[in-house]
Amino acid sequence: MNIENNNLDVEKIEQIERGKRIKYIRENELKMNKSQLAKEIGVSGQFLGLVESGRGNLVYRSIKNLMDLSGHSSDYILFGLDDSVISETKKYLKKYSSKELINSIDIIKKLTLLLRNK
Repeated sequence: MNIENNNLDVEKIEQIERGKRIKYIRENELKMNKSQLAKEIGVSGQFLGLVESGRGNLVYRSIKNLMDLSGHSSDYILFGLDDSVISETKKYLKKYSSKELINSIDIIKKLTLLLRNK
């Protein structure tokens, strides 16, 4: 029973931290009030308040909408894992055409096969 209580404690802490991240994104990055973000992600302002205070969880569709709106990965929103590499990579890759990117990926695939066979 003690292990179950520890798991519940960890889950509750994660839920509170997740709410803090969502609130940070809303206030500091998106510069939105609760009602604005709630409308954009498909929940009520009251429910978003529960989520931000660690007393509720977003469903998949709302998380997806928040990802699209904020540019953050689900790994960052849900678990706090650094996603700055993704945003930096996107900025860098905008400089290249689709054809250039596809050719680069083909070269990387061939290189990994070559390295694997050595």
